[in-house]
Amino acid sequence: MRIRALAMLAGATLVAAAPARAQTYDPNYPVCLHIFGRTPYYECRYTSLPQCNASASGRSAQCVINPYFGGAQEPADYRRHRRVY
Repeated sequence: MRIRALAMLAGATLVAAAPARAQTYDPNYPVCLHIFGRTPYYECRYTSLPQCNASASGRSAQCVINPYFGGAQEPADYRRHRRVY
């Protein structure tokens, strides 16, 4: 009887749990606006730092580089060297 009650409690806990947000940053934009307030959050919808800075002007906010930006490219002079032994 005790096992059944624990199983029902565990099931109810899983059903009632709120879904968690998977990722804070949008990987489609290179610049995010971090807005401070009661509930701080990120708006990742800017294509450049000057565009983000214009939006952050006069607000309690700060522009940050998106660490999860998917369109990042390697520098043109980067070469991968293979070592042959």
